Amino acid sequence: MIYTMTRGKTFILFSFFFQSMTDNNLRLVGYCGLYCGLCAHRARIPKRAVLLKETLHDEGMDSWYKYIPSMKEMFPVFWKFLDQLTKADCTCRTGGGPPDCRIRICAKEKRVDTCPLCKEYPCTLINNLAEHYVTAVQDGRRLQKIGLKAWVKEQEKRAKRGVVYADTRIPWKN
Repeated sequence: MIYTMTRGKTFILFSFFFQSMTDNNLRLVGYCGLYCGLCAHRARIPKRAVLLKETLHDEGMDSWYKYIPSMKEMFPVFWKFLDQLTKADCTCRTGGGPPDCRIRICAKEKRVDTCPLCKEYPCTLINNLAEHYVTAVQDGRRLQKIGLKAWVKEQEKRAKRGVVYADTRIPWKN
């Protein structure tokens, strides 16, 4: 009888827990299936921006710039820019990336959390992306094989080892 009375509450609690767990796992997983924790904008550039700010500060540039005419106007803007780089936290789930990203639009239309969970994976959009992010399709197949939670743990380990996509990415031609 107690089970029947608390069943609805238990379900709601389980549903909330499951949703929170899924949202947390997806936090750094792009719609395309790339792991944002392996992006240099998140993993490498903020650390280097901090180091550059520290070096400039140690050399007194954050106050000395005022006495260098060519830096008088630019340095404060540059300092704010460096500060922003230290706080990089963009993902396509938080409004980062191109607003017209065809992959994001497609994933949302198909109601998939990430492309590797789509029955059409890898599609033309993903294959085009994989011409530049050479591990994209293999990583997506790995996600399919072991599941989102285990895959995210693997990506976190890669990030701790210093792996970033920039090291293997093939640049786009302008």
